[in-house]
Amino acid sequence: MTQPLMPVPVALDQMLAFIDTSVTVEIRPVNQALGFRVANDLTARFDSPLYANSAMDGFALRSTDAQKSLPVSQRIAAGTVPDPLAEGTAARIFTGAILPLGADTVVMQEDCIVTDGELRVASGGAPGDHIRAQGSDVQAGSILCRKGDLVSPPLMGLLASQGLSQISVFRRPRVALVQSGDELVEPGSDLHPGGIYNSNRSLLEGLVRRHGGTIVGVWSAPDVLEDTIQILREAAESADIVITTGGVSVGEADHIKPAIEHLGELRLWRLALKPGKPFAFGTINRTPILGLPGNPSSVLITFTLLARPVIGWFQGVHDTSLPCFWGRAQFERSGGTRTEYLRGLVVNRDGETWLEPLAQQSSGALSAAVVCDVLIVVPAGDSVTRGAPIQFIPMSAVV
Repeated sequence: MTQPLMPVPVALDQMLAFIDTSVTVEIRPVNQALGFRVANDLTARFDSPLYANSAMDGFALRSTDAQKSLPVSQRIAAGTVPDPLAEGTAARIFTGAILPLGADTVVMQEDCIVTDGELRVASGGAPGDHIRAQGSDVQAGSILCRKGDLVSPPLMGLLASQGLSQISVFRRPRVALVQSGDELVEPGSDLHPGGIYNSNRSLLEGLVRRHGGTIVGVWSAPDVLEDTIQILREAAESADIVITTGGVSVGEADHIKPAIEHLGELRLWRLALKPGKPFAFGTINRTPILGLPGNPSSVLITFTLLARPVIGWFQGVHDTSLPCFWGRAQFERSGGTRTEYLRGLVVNRDGETWLEPLAQQSSGALSAAVVCDVLIVVPAGDSVTRGAPIQFIPMSAVV
């Protein structure tokens, strides 16, 4: 009896339950931590700015003196410590310089007139003008980032501003790729009759790196069961995660499933997903084996929904959800038995977001994934009528 197709959320929960939750932490210099995940919460060690300082080149004074003619008593450059502001005077001050004690406003130089060392304010001078208050950006003890946060260039700068030279991050998971199929030819080689260039390798290497994994090896598995078993054994021994493409359907040359069963355990197979139904998942000595279909668009969708969360799991990321938004359908579609992910475009009309699927939706075509803006989500069993609300995932979250 044929087993019912498994919904993707159920499959993902089952997959993650079989994954070893222990993760490896390493120390990295902040300026070499881009794209890694933070291993622990980090808090500010001191206020930023550490002192009240000027946001402009201009003059620091007491706001109560703004209508007076004031002698300029000192010059304050960034990186110097000023004297307290003498009564009835102003101080020449530059951007980033410490505000002198007694001053409560900065008037930018364009609004000042200086004649023979005497300052007159043409406009401005209200309390607090052009002053960056102590702690106005970050207060001591506040959270800079949370465990599992992605290290971005702005976060690198923020951490450096707190004097941090190195941080603890999760080690990127080691990912092995296994490409199944005698027809595959590597780009740069001559294409033999019946052969096709291997696009999935480049697609997957990009996706793995984009989502925080490290490629430790790529194997090409011929359509021979014994060879597939040996290659899967080697890949599982060398990596934290093995991702295969092709060989998971029901053809005579599809050997990934039986190879997993020979070496370990096949945990699930066939999903209520379009494209991507013949997805398989198993384990070999606790190493997760993700068997993606061979068609490129199926690879993209199954990686996004299933492999991406697994890679994140190894980096301490347990929120596996994708950003999802609502728009209106600029199309009609009959409901099917599988949740469908359509490559589509965003059309902004009268202040509303409308979604239109591209004509090319073949699982074997990649061109639509290059030009599309979104993945339009059509749940299993739901028919789509024009103008109805419908969810979409931005491609920026995928690639």
